[in-house]
Amino acid sequence: MSLFWRTFALLAMLLALAIAAWHYTYQALSAKPLAQAQALRLASVVEFAHTALAETPTPRQSQMFAALSKLDALGLRPAYSTDRWRSYDQAPFADAFTQTIAARLGPQVVLARELNGKPGLWVRFSVGDQYFWLQYSESPEEEGLSSNSWWLIVLTLVALLAAAAAANLINHPLRALSIAAGRIREGEFDSRLDESTMTSEIREVNMGFNRMARELAKMEQDRSVMLAGISHDLRTPLARLRLEVEMSVSDEVAQKYMAQDIDQLDAIINKFMDYARPSDIQLQPTLLSTLVQREAQALRNHQQIRVRMSIAPDIQVWCDPTELSRVLQNLFENARRYGHHPDEPALVDVRAKVVGKRVHIDVRDHGPGVPPDKLSKLTTPFYRGDTARTAATGAGLGLAIVEKTLQRMGGQLALGNANSGGFQITLQLRKVEES
Repeated sequence: MSLFWRTFALLAMLLALAIAAWHYTYQALSAKPLAQAQALRLASVVEFAHTALAETPTPRQSQMFAALSKLDALGLRPAYSTDRWRSYDQAPFADAFTQTIAARLGPQVVLARELNGKPGLWVRFSVGDQYFWLQYSESPEEEGLSSNSWWLIVLTLVALLAAAAAANLINHPLRALSIAAGRIREGEFDSRLDESTMTSEIREVNMGFNRMARELAKMEQDRSVMLAGISHDLRTPLARLRLEVEMSVSDEVAQKYMAQDIDQLDAIINKFMDYARPSDIQLQPTLLSTLVQREAQALRNHQQIRVRMSIAPDIQVWCDPTELSRVLQNLFENARRYGHHPDEPALVDVRAKVVGKRVHIDVRDHGPGVPPDKLSKLTTPFYRGDTARTAATGAGLGLAIVEKTLQRMGGQLALGNANSGGFQITLQLRKVEES
């Protein structure tokens, strides 16, 4: 469960408990006194009707009854033995109401919430040997005075909306911090958080995060300058050494191997620079087939490596073309060195397919493959596998550079052996959606 939903659930529970507590407090402090007041008013009406009928001489009682029956406020009618009614004892409000009526008019009075199928608040009382029904209201009294379900539902919905708003307000600074941390992880050291927020704790966290981002940016800049200096300082003597070797060593075989060693040192320095240089990724829509074809045609020695491509011409991916070109160069170079059997050229198949919102690019050679227990270690910087694939001619950074570059572009890397043999690398990049 995310922090937002956890906060929302806790706030919703707290508000629900507060509503329930308020409801029962209202019932205890307000509903009962109000019920008693309504019962006293009803008792006064019944006493009025009872007194009017009881004090009227018997010959004229029928006339008095007829006169009272015409009053809409009373709704007076005679009671019959065939009457059917539903007792008024099915709501919490009825307890206080009926107790007050019984105390005022006597226990023989009958309260009903429905008479012969007609709902309302009915009271049966007697005048001598005769019984009468008096309709005090057209609906049971507790419907207007006790807790109704509709406003509880409204209060619950309001409480949920308030909990959602509060949870969003609480989690907004944390969400901003998470986004900024993700940008820092991707190398965007200029990410900054708001230092003017009103919450003191969040303001201190944001200020600390911004200080950290500034320090990381400065360290990255210092590292870039240092690497550039190291590269220059190393390549200058290497260039002089190569010139001296070519001019002073007469043995052509020795000269050739010494020049190869110098070239290897220069290539290793290039790898170090590629792995350690700061990221400056500029993502843009790129036609995948055009970029792969360009890198395949740039391979110099087609006697050592051949590339076969199977990519739809309309597939576009979000990438930095320069960085993706470097990735393909690393993979083609690995295949040229290790992805073939002795005395055979390296054959590389490059295929692409769309999977959801991503494009999977498979780069597969037809060499001996990689032992399964070593696959997970191939992207570790400076790791060397068996001599069949890493015969001390590289820096052990090729696949580490590939993985790091893909992460900067929002992609992923998967390594494995093809079912029919050979080593296969799958690059996953975001697909450009058609507008």
